[in-house]
Amino acid sequence: MTTPGSVYEAIGGMPTFRKIVSGFYAQIPDDDILGPMYPEDDMAGAEERLAWFLSQYWGGPPLFNENRGAPRMRLRHAKFPIDMAAHDRWLELMKNSLDQIDEETLPQAYRQMIWQHMNQLAGMLINKAP
Repeated sequence: MTTPGSVYEAIGGMPTFRKIVSGFYAQIPDDDILGPMYPEDDMAGAEERLAWFLSQYWGGPPLFNENRGAPRMRLRHAKFPIDMAAHDRWLELMKNSLDQIDEETLPQAYRQMIWQHMNQLAGMLINKAP
């Protein structure tokens, strides 16, 4: 069930979140900082989980909770060394992905809301001092 009037509905639902996530993950294999953190044998799974998480957060169906339980993002990412360089790179690749989506699909107001959330999320996951 989706939340009526949600960002999820306003930007076209799961297809738009899949575009955001697939654009991000297309950059991961060749990335020197983030690439080593992602398991090659589960890249599709990681991509699916991020799509579930983002779409659920923005009012879509609770796919993340149904398939993985509560997000607990800090706990789930604790095993990865996330420093400021990883934080910055994650945001860089995510911005690249967002920039590939036309404004008709992702209007500026929603793009800014999603971008602000991504900045908060990336900051929250830093677990390694410089």
